[in-house]
Amino acid sequence: MPTDAQLAFQLAHAGARDAVHRQLDVAALQKVLSRDVNMAQTLVLHCAADSCERYLQRPDLGRRLDDASRQALTHLHRPEYDLACVIADGLSALAIEKNAAPMLQSLMLRLERDPDAWSLAPSAIVRQGRVALGDEVGQLLGAKMVLVLIGERPGLSSPDSMGLYLTWAPQVGLTDQRRNCISNVRPAGLGYDEAARKLHYLMSQARQRQLSGVALKDETPAPADPQQASPARFLL
Repeated sequence: MPTDAQLAFQLAHAGARDAVHRQLDVAALQKVLSRDVNMAQTLVLHCAADSCERYLQRPDLGRRLDDASRQALTHLHRPEYDLACVIADGLSALAIEKNAAPMLQSLMLRLERDPDAWSLAPSAIVRQGRVALGDEVGQLLGAKMVLVLIGERPGLSSPDSMGLYLTWAPQVGLTDQRRNCISNVRPAGLGYDEAARKLHYLMSQARQRQLSGVALKDETPAPADPQQASPARFLL
């Protein structure tokens, strides 16, 4: 193998490993969310794993809140909430630090222009969370649907890729067939505006039809200018 190819592989592999073990800077994220997305207050929660090593070894613990986080949500239950946003570092804190705020900014602009009002639950930042943990958060808050923004498993060329998971009627124990996923959200993948367009459509359809997952398809029209379209990476 040529030296430059070997060095490029080692660099990409190191970037992926760093993304997995990176600790999310929650205070910095809260500051950016407050400044750019008008989220003045965000809940800070934690999964049932007590360390990063435990989280990586026991994925099931990343799908459950710890007792303190669960207790913090019990008095916030409101059945009128349409949407709860959960931001989890997942397997790439880097992806959340780079992409969560601009993605939410694009989404909120669309919700503000929506003729149908949206009631938003308090947003939550979860350290060491997996996708399914959002179901517990949404259920405890009483939200009709939950949106999880999470750092995806890093690839050798994409250590900063973020996924969006939408679930109608969240509750503990749901499987992936009940979720819609928009993946590879980042400047080098699916752009924020395009991801927000697809997500807003899915959210509106989920609220209208009261379902999500395999029964809800992405039927958004393609962008008018194919040269401006992001690569198609929408998954169910």
